[in-house]
Amino acid sequence: MGDNGLVRLPVLPPIAPMLAKAVSDIPPGQFYEPKWDGFRSIVFRDGAEVEIGSRNTRPMTRYFPEVAAAVLDNLPERCVVDGEIVIASPNRANPEKQGLDFTALQLRLHPAASRVRLLAERTPASFIAFDLLALGDVDYTERPFSERRAALEQALASAKPPIHLTPITQDIERARRWFDQFEGAGLDGLIAKRGDLPYQPDKRVMTKIKHERTADCVVAGYRPHKSGPDAIGSLLLGLYDDNETLERNVPAELAREWFGDRPTRGALVPVGVVGAFPMARRRELLAELQPLVCDFADHPWNWAAAHREHRTAAARRAEASRWNPDKDLSFVPLRPERVVEVRYDHMEGIRFRHTAQFVRWRPDRDPESCGFAQLIQPVRFDLAEVLAGGSA
Repeated sequence: MGDNGLVRLPVLPPIAPMLAKAVSDIPPGQFYEPKWDGFRSIVFRDGAEVEIGSRNTRPMTRYFPEVAAAVLDNLPERCVVDGEIVIASPNRANPEKQGLDFTALQLRLHPAASRVRLLAERTPASFIAFDLLALGDVDYTERPFSERRAALEQALASAKPPIHLTPITQDIERARRWFDQFEGAGLDGLIAKRGDLPYQPDKRVMTKIKHERTADCVVAGYRPHKSGPDAIGSLLLGLYDDNETLERNVPAELAREWFGDRPTRGALVPVGVVGAFPMARRRELLAELQPLVCDFADHPWNWAAAHREHRTAAARRAEASRWNPDKDLSFVPLRPERVVEVRYDHMEGIRFRHTAQFVRWRPDRDPESCGFAQLIQPVRFDLAEVLAGGSA
């Protein structure tokens, strides 16, 4: 790395970030920050050298050249800063408001440098800083969070977008308002930190409070377990479009790829999966669901038949893995006759942001009554107001 290499920093990569454990309510007497929904990153800068480490300590610098450039323009000459890389996009329903766009963020993990450069221009990312590990020759990891935060505020006092300092408060009532409001900008809860907390890499010593809701979904298919075809891996979930959700959240050309000339109002829309079952239950489910197995020709997602043979754009977009777009995600179609209640945190467009959790079967529910209208829709909130610390 030469004279300006990272070897001169008091804290060196790779470092796993400090983590949070889930709690059901906001703990009193702590510091509270928005919980950002992006790529967790630790930024190392030493002179002209910049390295961006990921949640699993892998380097991500090549995927975000605009963030690396912004680090050189805005961060101190020698520092290590913990934060989150995010991308903001206009909301389709309210174009004047911007929210976090995790899908656009995923597309940045592309092997082709030319594609990375193009996306860096089209969908530039931002870095939200929220902790300080080192500054100059000083290692801050053993210092209390209250001191680290004060030093971070001073270090980033003149920083300009796309570098931001996350809002923070010690007022629990304000934190509760943030918890309710900020979801409308794509954030998924709060992080609470004790003021005396040292930085502890890879330790779940912070707490996170996330939105938790339930929905009744139609089971429309399953994927075999990775161990073999004698057990269920995951159940594919769908909701009926009973309130123009597709029109508000999905580009028209993508809806046409999925449903052709058929009306989208009332269509069964893929929204995610549920898959955390004990192995014995996975085998039982396989036997239970066999009477519902059908051909794609008789299935609401008959466009997915092409996934097995041709891997069409529609199939890839509907069922692609977040981290491995070439992974085979074909599934066994089921007649949409069973309903399951699942737990989820929040939606990203028309899909559950994270894998849903099984609650119970709902034999009392009519599958056609399971639509988007049952979901709580957060009031849209502008990302700029989040960064400003919320509305008055």
